[in-house]
Amino acid sequence: MINCTFENGNKASLRHVVVHAIVEMDGKLLLIKRSNELLEGGKWSLPSGFLDRDETAQEGILRELKEETGWEGEVMTLFMINTNPDRPHEDRQNVPLTFIVKPIRKVGVPDHESTAIDWIAIEKLPPFDELAFDHGETIKLYLDYKNNPHPLPLLV
Repeated sequence: MINCTFENGNKASLRHVVVHAIVEMDGKLLLIKRSNELLEGGKWSLPSGFLDRDETAQEGILRELKEETGWEGEVMTLFMINTNPDRPHEDRQNVPLTFIVKPIRKVGVPDHESTAIDWIAIEKLPPFDELAFDHGETIKLYLDYKNNPHPLPLLV
């Protein structure tokens, strides 16, 4: 939570904005294994992170993608906005903006937040409930969308 005091003196606890990337190439999804010191450490997840103060959501997800995986990408579309205040394993009530990102090229190495990255074939993904946070549910919604396209973004 972000604790703020407004101009009128009222106090409030606000939510963080995070960005998530769904990156697919050749029937495989790009996933990261979260470093052990992070919340949900040791679990596979979508590339993701906090939106910095002076960047757009699109800039933020491309920055996080490059930092966590070493890949550059191109934002294709906003896939989902999740405003559920009861997301599993969350300690901050993050509001994720999930983007579909086209991979462009590998330009670097993952930072300290990832212990591994892998392109995992869709049919060989880990069980959804074993992924970090609710990323398994996000991937399930993405796969459903691929099989039955509908207007985006999803609002959850």
